[in-house]
Amino acid sequence: MKCLSEIGSSNTCVWLALSVLRLVGYLVPDQLTELQRRIRPFYVMLWFMFIVGIMMIAQIGDLVRIWGNVPLMVETSYLLFTYFVHVFKIINVVIHRKAIFDVVREGDEELNMEERAEGKAIVERSNRDTKILLYTVFLFCCGSAFSWGATEDRELLFRAWYPFDVTKTPAYEVAYVHQSLAVMVLALTNLSLGALEVSLVGVCRCRLSLLKLSLRTLFQDVNVDVKHLISKEDDNMVSERLRVCIQKHQIVLEATTKIESCFTYSILALFTVSIVVLCVSAYQLGEIELDNEFRVVFMFTYLIGMVIQVFVYCYQGHHLSEESLEVADTVYELPWYLCSIPLRRSLLVMMARSRRAAEMTAGGFVTLSLGCFMSIIKVSYSFLTVLQQVDE
Repeated sequence: MKCLSEIGSSNTCVWLALSVLRLVGYLVPDQLTELQRRIRPFYVMLWFMFIVGIMMIAQIGDLVRIWGNVPLMVETSYLLFTYFVHVFKIINVVIHRKAIFDVVREGDEELNMEERAEGKAIVERSNRDTKILLYTVFLFCCGSAFSWGATEDRELLFRAWYPFDVTKTPAYEVAYVHQSLAVMVLALTNLSLGALEVSLVGVCRCRLSLLKLSLRTLFQDVNVDVKHLISKEDDNMVSERLRVCIQKHQIVLEATTKIESCFTYSILALFTVSIVVLCVSAYQLGEIELDNEFRVVFMFTYLIGMVIQVFVYCYQGHHLSEESLEVADTVYELPWYLCSIPLRRSLLVMMARSRRAAEMTAGGFVTLSLGCFMSIIKVSYSFLTVLQQVDE
């Protein structure tokens, strides 16, 4: 089985995410040999236990051991919540594997077939914008990992319970190396899972931009007579172009619906846990002594990284809705008054359909938007004040 993904080449972030998820066995295509199918469950379980399984058991054990000590429980719990979301995302992509591959292939086919110079510029701009968003998240993930690794002498990266004394050699070295490698692989796979969700929405935004470009050129090379009308031949040509645009519009809307149905509950889990993690991280940051520079840097970069991760989801969801609504404005700006009555009706129907925005939701409860992002920040701050009062 090849390590790198063979699809998703039209968007760099989609391709990278699929390649990482394929490497760890979470998201693999159907083209497997009989031997690979038999080995795959053990291969996936090996990666799962190495990345999250062992650490979840160790942290749950530590949480039971320190139950009642609020500061220590807070220190243990915020990473444990991240593990739970990671497990939920893994289960989600495995369940919706076929639908995810279908959406990726559809986007690949349309973007790779784009031959117009302006269209290629739109694809490149979309690719660049998505990379900027996700590389920013990756930068803060790296900052957290490096500062996390700078611990005091004979101290592990984070609290965990082990059935042996980790203060002695070689138990300490084994636990330290495992925690270091597990955190790095966890960060990479978790970022890939998020990148896949966000990048697929970015591809849909790009496809809507290409659709608007096609609509703006709907009347290209059309001649207008003295009565300010177009000929029957040109009217038929415009009708055929419009038919293609309507088909593409419907396909994009169906793709957004598939993406929403595939990831809506994982986004809900992420947002729910993000509220808790943001609250706990801010609480931890306030409790850390300022002379522990590395710990302060870690908590600060981790907090900002979580904020940016939530922002990226809300940003993409917000602009997806905006792009879908702009289709109606693009249709209205066309010289529809030159067309025949049937063609005007078709344009009117497309405008009416475009007034219903394509949306990404978190479990169907809240629509991803910049307003949703601000609400999450406010709720996290409210929980932080409650936690501080409980501690006092």
